[in-house]
Amino acid sequence: MPVHRPGSDRSDRSDRPRPLAVLVTALLAALPLALPLTSAHAAGAPSRGSAHMGMGVLAHDGRDGTPTSGDVTQTEGVDVSGYQGNVAWSTLWNSGVRWAYTKATEGTYYTNPYFAQQYNGSYNIGMIRGAYHFATPDTTSGATQASYFVGHGGGWSRDDKTLPGALDIEWNPYGAECYGKTASQMVGWIADFLNTYKSLTGRDAVIYTATSWWSDCTGNYGGFAANNPLWIARYASDPGTLPAGWSYYTMWQYTSSGPTVGDHDKFNGALDRVQALANG
Repeated sequence: MPVHRPGSDRSDRSDRPRPLAVLVTALLAALPLALPLTSAHAAGAPSRGSAHMGMGVLAHDGRDGTPTSGDVTQTEGVDVSGYQGNVAWSTLWNSGVRWAYTKATEGTYYTNPYFAQQYNGSYNIGMIRGAYHFATPDTTSGATQASYFVGHGGGWSRDDKTLPGALDIEWNPYGAECYGKTASQMVGWIADFLNTYKSLTGRDAVIYTATSWWSDCTGNYGGFAANNPLWIARYASDPGTLPAGWSYYTMWQYTSSGPTVGDHDKFNGALDRVQALANG
């Protein structure tokens, strides 16, 4: 018959975890809570389709500023995307905004769900309006994206109130700055987009970009300046040095924290010059 010793009963020790077991158990319990924090989603990486004009400008190319007054009369504008939702166009009109660009598409996988309210709303209030395309050169060709853009709101008509489409080409919000392309490959992609857009609409598209990105990713190529108006992005008191080839800007996105909607712009001229660009 077994000898019973005090404290040796199994019931006395089965519920007594060793110190090491306690530590391991605590670590394992915490692990499921810690792992998701390393994911791209938890780190705040944007989802495809969420990109918009100037998304990378604050991070890479300056801070918000107030433009200094110059000798040339400038006309206030805004640019909007799905990020803004339904826009208070009457408020913007009453504040002096007279032109607007709306994001229509991104890549070949996204159309702005608020496009109709934004694009038609600006037009109906009396503004001169246009549409823009956020380029993703790592997903499909320039020609394919230009066709997608034109087919989903990026076209043009001679109605005195529609601006030519704009190509938003800037920092890649989803990966490598230059979308994995060399400077010559990037120039080729942009040319493919621009040539296709013109063949479909009869207009030369506006190029929206920032000087530092253009220098890094196109080698500061100057060959588009003769035909394509420049929309420069710089959040400061002046537009700064322009990309090669352009001696002046047509539009300037000067802030991402303006009234009513964040992105505000200046057209380099009076309202009649905005109308002239619309009419081609």
